[in-house]
Amino acid sequence: MKANLIIIAGSMLAVAGCQTLYTSEPSSDSTIQTVKSNAKSKKSATVSLNQIEEQVAEVNNLWFRISNQMRFPIVDNTLVDHYRQWYIDNPRHLEIVTQRAKPYLYYIVEQLEQRNLPLELALLPIIESGFDPLAYSPSHASGLWQLTSPTAISFGVKTNWWSDGRRDIASSTKAALDLMEYLYAKMDHNWLYTIAAYNSGEGRIFNAIKHNQARGKSTDFWSLSVPRETAHYVPQLLALADVIKHADKYGINLIAIDNSPQIEVVNIESQLDINLAADLAQIDINDLKAINPGLKRWATAPQGPHQLIVPSDKAATFKRALATIEPNSRINWVRYKIKSGDSISEIADQFETTATLIRSSNGIKGNNIIAGRFLIIPVAAKDPDLATMIADQVLARRTVVKSSPNKQVYTVKSGDSLWKIAQSQLVNVAQLVKWNNLKKKSTLTIGKSLVIFPNEVANSNASNEKTVNYRVKSGDSLSRIALKYKVTVAELIEWNSLQSSSLIQPGQILKLIMTNS
Repeated sequence: MKANLIIIAGSMLAVAGCQTLYTSEPSSDSTIQTVKSNAKSKKSATVSLNQIEEQVAEVNNLWFRISNQMRFPIVDNTLVDHYRQWYIDNPRHLEIVTQRAKPYLYYIVEQLEQRNLPLELALLPIIESGFDPLAYSPSHASGLWQLTSPTAISFGVKTNWWSDGRRDIASSTKAALDLMEYLYAKMDHNWLYTIAAYNSGEGRIFNAIKHNQARGKSTDFWSLSVPRETAHYVPQLLALADVIKHADKYGINLIAIDNSPQIEVVNIESQLDINLAADLAQIDINDLKAINPGLKRWATAPQGPHQLIVPSDKAATFKRALATIEPNSRINWVRYKIKSGDSISEIADQFETTATLIRSSNGIKGNNIIAGRFLIIPVAAKDPDLATMIADQVLARRTVVKSSPNKQVYTVKSGDSLWKIAQSQLVNVAQLVKWNNLKKKSTLTIGKSLVIFPNEVANSNASNEKTVNYRVKSGDSLSRIALKYKVTVAELIEWNSLQSSSLIQPGQILKLIMTNS
């Protein structure tokens, strides 16, 4: 639409500039008249262009899009008047919530339009949470839409050790709009009832309606006996909608919000370390956390929902980079030797993970673990404890295939080792050795240049290895197979592109890479 308006503006200017091209040779008087006519035309064209620029600015402002589609009539009501005046007297409040709303409001408007729901509903997070996704109420409601745990569970929002879906923009918005549609159908397609029920529950609104019906009273919202909070909630939304729609009339300067996507919800398919995600999206980790306020730990939840919000202008970069990552290389793993007195819960606390994930990653059903044996444990990519672990404890991510086909040069620094360099460059030691004609035990000299080919994928099948196909039998587990063949569960997961929580089935074929003796 912006492009069309600009073309119109250009056409108007072209027409104005062509008004004297086809006149006959002017007399002196006609020359004066032509000059006056040209001046008037230029002034008219300038005014028209200014008007068009204002229209373009409006079209590009999300507030204009919202106000242009509002449906609710604004009633003459004392509480509506009260809240309208409050917003007029406190413009700073709208400035603050507008800044908070900028990353999310376009997404919410798009979801409402797809469902053909009133755009006034996009203003509810202003009343509910001030557009603060971390808002938490005394009644234990959380997020932009202030969902309580029972409501969230009823509408499929997951909250666990890893994440709080009530704070996740995509999950909470879907749940809130699902709830709105449910209430609207239950409330005889009455939006004032629906909004009231969203605040206090459908039971209270139904009881208030029945109470009035039994006494022959009016059952419009304004006649119902509802909780005080609800009696104020509906008029506050109506007043806010009126102020947004008629901001100029009330002397309020709404900060413009771009009428374009700010975030994109990306399907990541499985658990992902958010530090790795930030690197793939080429953004700061704090910026990624800010638009994913539902995340509570260093990675997304193992059981989903497998989605991550990234800035719209980084989404394509992120998706291309994510496609190069093997499913089982999305988080780091460490190989932990069980000590006497250890318990799974204590180990989980030490590595900031869950006992459930340790059990599923190692094929353990109960709580019994044996000193001297090993566990594989998922850990954060930038866990400070990684630096203190010996090399054979860390089961590093597999090679990341980057987009650059050219070789790179790395200069050895103090404290470097082949393993540390391989970790930092997302390659493996075997590749470094091959590319630089080194031995694994080579001593590195500070200042030495090493070549790296980031687009070359490692070949895991060395000449002294052979691949064995193993058919899973009834009663088998990954840990049992690993113990039998003297490999690790992590290796079985890697070789077979399994998820850490995958269940194996009898008859399933697993690949094992065995070293020839």
